[in-house]
Amino acid sequence: MSAAFDPAELSDNVEVLEYEGKTLYVIGTAHVSQASVEEVQDVITRLRPDTVCVELCDARYQAITDEDRWKRLDIFKVIREGKTLFLMANLAVGAYQRRLGEELGVKPGAELVAAIDTAHEVGAEVVLADRDIHVTLKRTWGNLTFWKKTKLFGAIVASLFERPTDEEFDIEELKEKAQLHEMMNEFARVLPEVKEPLIDERDQFLMSKIREAPGETIVGVVGAGHLRGMVELLNEPVDRASISTLPEKKSWLGLLKWIIPALLVAAFYFGLQGQEGKSWQELVYAWVLPNSIVCAVLTAMAGAKFMTIIAAFIASPITSLNPLLGAGMVVGLVEAWARKPTVEDAERINQDVQSFKGFRRNAFTRVLLVAVAATLGSAIGAWIGIAWVVTLVS
Repeated sequence: MSAAFDPAELSDNVEVLEYEGKTLYVIGTAHVSQASVEEVQDVITRLRPDTVCVELCDARYQAITDEDRWKRLDIFKVIREGKTLFLMANLAVGAYQRRLGEELGVKPGAELVAAIDTAHEVGAEVVLADRDIHVTLKRTWGNLTFWKKTKLFGAIVASLFERPTDEEFDIEELKEKAQLHEMMNEFARVLPEVKEPLIDERDQFLMSKIREAPGETIVGVVGAGHLRGMVELLNEPVDRASISTLPEKKSWLGLLKWIIPALLVAAFYFGLQGQEGKSWQELVYAWVLPNSIVCAVLTAMAGAKFMTIIAAFIASPITSLNPLLGAGMVVGLVEAWARKPTVEDAERINQDVQSFKGFRRNAFTRVLLVAVAATLGSAIGAWIGIAWVVTLVS
């Protein structure tokens, strides 16, 4: 530690903790704050710690440091693996953060990059101390009911239309402990299912990684919202393995995929057994028409190519009967083949996703929109179709 450093000079954003012969300096930051960037650089430069721990996992580190990652995006692979919704949500959240960062004149996560760069300058070891982002998101998603998933995704999409203004808030005020405590209490009240995996579990993970970091003087750089929870966990045991596992898929959820095919087969069977003027053709029309029309209409509204709309019309009533193959996958692959996104499109993703208009303009994200629209349209059409069939045979 630098002899010139006086711990009394630390701001209220820094917690100084003693743990088994180590001194931990945990800095609470705002991810779009220039003041946080400067504070992190100043503390690390003056402390010259043995280790600097940052609130990043490898995936997030690559995301904020690798500007060329979008050039390597394989849209066909994304669609085949069923990750269109995940990627769209990720892009939407990232777009909101970047717009906020532009308003405040700093890139999201700049203080974390500054911590790593400054650590290298003073010869400190760097530890990526956060849990893998994919584990966090899957544990968060798995905690939600269907309706809360719908509301959360709607809020994410709505963020594309929002543009923060200077009048809405002062980013530095959000780091104040009293205000943060109040915000966290409200978060816990409104969305306890989200707070546990997104905040509480990561408090445990981050604190345990910082405690185990090598050396006697450790600096931790984390979002200010984690600071209070981490301090309370200083001497608590943490089982990182148990909070790093992916949630088990519920068996009954797998059975839900077969509900529509089972209902349709049963409706056709009983309807044709005791058909009272109801022909095979009527039942087929009742199933096919809403499936095809709703899926095709939503696909067209998303701005799909003509041949993709035709593919949606044909594929929806078929894929609705196959739980292993979704309309969004078929339609998305056709749209990707027809639209042929280029490297130039990939390079513009960060700029284009700043608005819904940009989402539609960019060939890569247009394909994602079309795939999601087809998935939604097929699901709506399938439920309308099964209801129509049941009405005919009841």
